[in-house]
Amino acid sequence: MRKSVTAFVGLGSNLGDARQHVEQAFSDLARIKETKLLARSSLYRTAPYGVTRRQPPYINAVAQVATFLSAEALFTEMRRIEKKHRRARPYRFAPRSLDLDLLLYGNHISRSRYLTLPHPRLHERAFVLIPLLEIAPMVYILGRGLASAFSYRLRGDKHEQSCLTNIASMIDALSTRNGSYVRYQNQQ
Repeated sequence: MRKSVTAFVGLGSNLGDARQHVEQAFSDLARIKETKLLARSSLYRTAPYGVTRRQPPYINAVAQVATFLSAEALFTEMRRIEKKHRRARPYRFAPRSLDLDLLLYGNHISRSRYLTLPHPRLHERAFVLIPLLEIAPMVYILGRGLASAFSYRLRGDKHEQSCLTNIASMIDALSTRNGSYVRYQNQQ
């Protein structure tokens, strides 16, 4: 009997109705064949990362799925969802209607031209780590360690602190004294 693999997908959008793009992407992920949506994080509003041109803020989140698909097949389905949302890639760090990143795929480590697992910059980005830890507080990044160790290191990083806008209180396990890491969806 085949066993499913647990995978984590990062979601982000900063064009059009960014919140709606991310909400729809959760639904789209749940409809991928042989894949089940297990958990979804809150939505987080973050400043654009690595950009040199002015852009609107992002809405970021993370989904946990169980899948019988290979990492490559899941990645292909994620690209299909991005295409449905009219994702364009005119230049690095360009604004996007939807960005889906395969962050972790079980205990799988791989590197190809199109897919590296675990995601090579997962441990460096609070806008991914915080929603990931919300739904999987004990998640382990192969070759790196517990993801929670990196979130605490990033709290001292000035860019990462400015990335996350103070909108509501974060869950107790991830709260900070200055309230930098907070949820978006509580604001209506």
